[in-house]
Amino acid sequence: MSSDGVLILSHCGFSFAEDLIAAIKARGLLPFVLSSRPVPEHGEQRLQTLRDHAAAVFATDSHVLRMEDVEDAVASLRAAGQTVLACISVWEGYRPLMAEANSRLGVSDLSAQRIEFLRDKHAVRNALHHAGLSRVTARRVTPAVLDELRRDAQAWFIKPVRGIASYGAFRLSPDTTWATLEAIGEHARADTVYASALGEHVEFIAEGYLAGTEFSFELLVSHGKPFVLGVHEKCELTEANGTVLEDSCTSPPASLAAGDLASGLDWLRAVFEQLELGSGCFHVEARFDGARWDLIEINPRVGGSLISHSVKALNEEAGMLELWLDLLLEQSGGTQHRAFAERLQRLAYTADGTPPSELATFFRVYFATPGEIERIETRTDGRRPLIAQILLKPGDVVPATPREAFLGQLLWRMTRAERDAALPDLLAASVTALDVHYRTTTPALET
Repeated sequence: MSSDGVLILSHCGFSFAEDLIAAIKARGLLPFVLSSRPVPEHGEQRLQTLRDHAAAVFATDSHVLRMEDVEDAVASLRAAGQTVLACISVWEGYRPLMAEANSRLGVSDLSAQRIEFLRDKHAVRNALHHAGLSRVTARRVTPAVLDELRRDAQAWFIKPVRGIASYGAFRLSPDTTWATLEAIGEHARADTVYASALGEHVEFIAEGYLAGTEFSFELLVSHGKPFVLGVHEKCELTEANGTVLEDSCTSPPASLAAGDLASGLDWLRAVFEQLELGSGCFHVEARFDGARWDLIEINPRVGGSLISHSVKALNEEAGMLELWLDLLLEQSGGTQHRAFAERLQRLAYTADGTPPSELATFFRVYFATPGEIERIETRTDGRRPLIAQILLKPGDVVPATPREAFLGQLLWRMTRAERDAALPDLLAASVTALDVHYRTTTPALET
């Protein structure tokens, strides 16, 4: 039996751990898991679930992994005669750890320094503006700057310098005060799961508000060449609870002409060349106003929610998680490299904006509101979803906090022609496909 495996860095016992374990096993390798300590409501039970599926599970006493934890896990595996071929993590806060581990293992990956740069939204925005690839700039927010921006006629968007899960990201309004930002920072520091990813001191930036429809690009970059494996149009965006929620997506985009998508791909390639992003997996959020593309943010990881599942439903071969794993395991040269490059080319959009298949997906993400869940009812009359995931259960209490609280998600697949005809009905009918009842309701966080 092979002693080779892949080390998963799991945050508090989750971070797509089951999906990664299954993908690693499917490649004839051993899944090793290093997890930070789960939050109390999951605790030892969550670690036992991982032990039931992984070849080895290491857990720390802290809710946050450090580089020494990764070093200790790799050393323990080596002492047991096992080989770590690569390290992978979808938790953005651990992406620099993953990169550093891969560097020490001799695995091609984006550098930890470049990942830290990408997570600095102030630096990325202004670098792209200086290069002519973004039409807005970013400013660090202080009490004086905030007062100035509130008097400005221009529309501004506020977000943390290092953000995650749309935490504390919202459009500036006349009611936004410095106390608003301080309250979000206090919530972040008290949030066991998200605190480390946002930083010990939560700083905010303000950048020019970008109008238009929002899209996400799912990319793998191999040996300096980007491959766009999915493009999702965000059909609905809702601002609530001091954040922006992405309610539903469809892929390929329903509202873009091929020429507009091609111009987006050209712009994206220029962005990646400018920022020297030569390797890795990326989830890029952007907006198109009918004439110009501009960046929302670049995430050096797989997109969340059902993004990876959607890509697999479209190409009927592999999702972003699986393809990213294959990229990390790829040899730097020879026939294996050529075969993998040819595979990516086959699964990717062409330069003129042509999707890789005639299929389309639509998925809706359901967000919980503050309160205790009494019951959840699923209504799947009519067109049944291909994937249904319910993430919460009766008795769970959803806190009032300025970030996404996922309840569940449903994904439908059909041909592009069917999607184009059915999209208005899907948008309307999917809203009530998950019906949630609460025992109590907590007032939303004021912004």
